[in-house]
Amino acid sequence: MMNNINQAVLILIIANVLVSMKGFNDYSFLDKYKFQVGKVLSGEKIRTLTSGFLHVDWLHLGFNMYALYLFGDIVAQILGILGFLVIYFGSLLSGSLYSLKYHKNEPYYSAVGASGAVSGIVYASILLYPAMELYLFFIPIPIPGYIFGVGYLLYSIYGMKKQLGNVGHSAHLGGTIGGFAITLLLNPSLFETNKILVIALGVPIILLLLFGDKLKSL
Repeated sequence: MMNNINQAVLILIIANVLVSMKGFNDYSFLDKYKFQVGKVLSGEKIRTLTSGFLHVDWLHLGFNMYALYLFGDIVAQILGILGFLVIYFGSLLSGSLYSLKYHKNEPYYSAVGASGAVSGIVYASILLYPAMELYLFFIPIPIPGYIFGVGYLLYSIYGMKKQLGNVGHSAHLGGTIGGFAITLLLNPSLFETNKILVIALGVPIILLLLFGDKLKSL
């Protein structure tokens, strides 16, 4: 299967691995390029992009790259390399911007990870290929892709509320919003061909946009 992996997906995986390895071994490098609210607001906008290529450890990196490997090729095959890259980097940036909005009063909040970009790719692949079924670890029965997508979104909301680890859970949500919106912009026919799925995936996103800030008070 690796022989068939899209070159753009493979290059992004390699880039994430190399940059993350540098960060594993050089904390000053990680600190310089990680997402941190105060630093971004003071003018270091590049962190909204570079943080997406850094990870806290091998498990964090491995999970994100495995998800990118599973879902990225679907998006690249259907929308082409340019469409895939637009969704990937658009979701990465929307994840950072949502994190910035959610944590705007927390100047020392920091996070790293490709989760925002990968979340957008996951949602894009579900929209583009609704018949997708996944076999997850220790679960012997196939799970519909849209169930995985909603579950991933709910986990991200929980992680954002509980501030689990040095992982950008709010970026998951922002990336999901970005991936969802950009995919529909690139392929508006989905409103007709997959109307029910678009509504089903869009409702929790709309509710999140309307009431997301209230999570802190729950």
